Amino acid sequence: MNILAIDTSNETMGVAVIKDGQVSGEYITNVKKNHSVRLLPAIDQVMRDTDVAPNELDQVVVAKGPGSYTGVRIGLSTAKTLAWTLNIPVIAISSLELVAQQAAYYNHQICSFFDARRGLVYTGLYENKESAALSTVWDETNILFVEWLEQLVQRGKKTVFLSPHIDIHRDVILQYMGDLAIIPESIYHVPRPSLLAQIAIDRQADPVHTLTPNYLRLVEAEAKWLENQGKKNNV
Repeated sequence: MNILAIDTSNETMGVAVIKDGQVSGEYITNVKKNHSVRLLPAIDQVMRDTDVAPNELDQVVVAKGPGSYTGVRIGLSTAKTLAWTLNIPVIAISSLELVAQQAAYYNHQICSFFDARRGLVYTGLYENKESAALSTVWDETNILFVEWLEQLVQRGKKTVFLSPHIDIHRDVILQYMGDLAIIPESIYHVPRPSLLAQIAIDRQADPVHTLTPNYLRLVEAEAKWLENQGKKNNV
């Protein structure tokens, strides 16, 4: 089976081609550049390098968010277009689960998160099962990070923290969690697109036309519009 995996949900842009369970090619950048300009050339290059033609793809796997609103849309739109055009399944995976998967072999609970500004984060809590598969301990949420950390402290368990934004929040993690916090080296905080294919092994395909991003919160403009509509309806 030939699988194309795509992640553009945050600063990291990743594309991978998996052939019969083996990583044949993988391209990753972790820079603040426009994914919309670079994604298709990256896909084309990786597929050329791995000698996979579009009509030889059997499946597309994509990170569906949360993360950057624009980044999530770019990756999901590209994956859906490819799946629909090639008439192949598309499977969407949580971007937080993708990051957490990089610590799946730890025997501790795993907290992956993305900075959401103003002290907020997108985050979730996981733990490993057999065969390094992850199970969800707490559902993904958009929350003040200090509130989330207070809840983790109450659990009293060692926790692995993973995030491409780890340096922004490192001090507050250590302040609240102390010796309960495990922060791996920087290489483990950058999500690898090839792991998307691993996560998707036992997942059902998503309906192409109704598949939507997982933002975890409304876009600010949409939230303001709904707020204004509510005020008008109450007049």
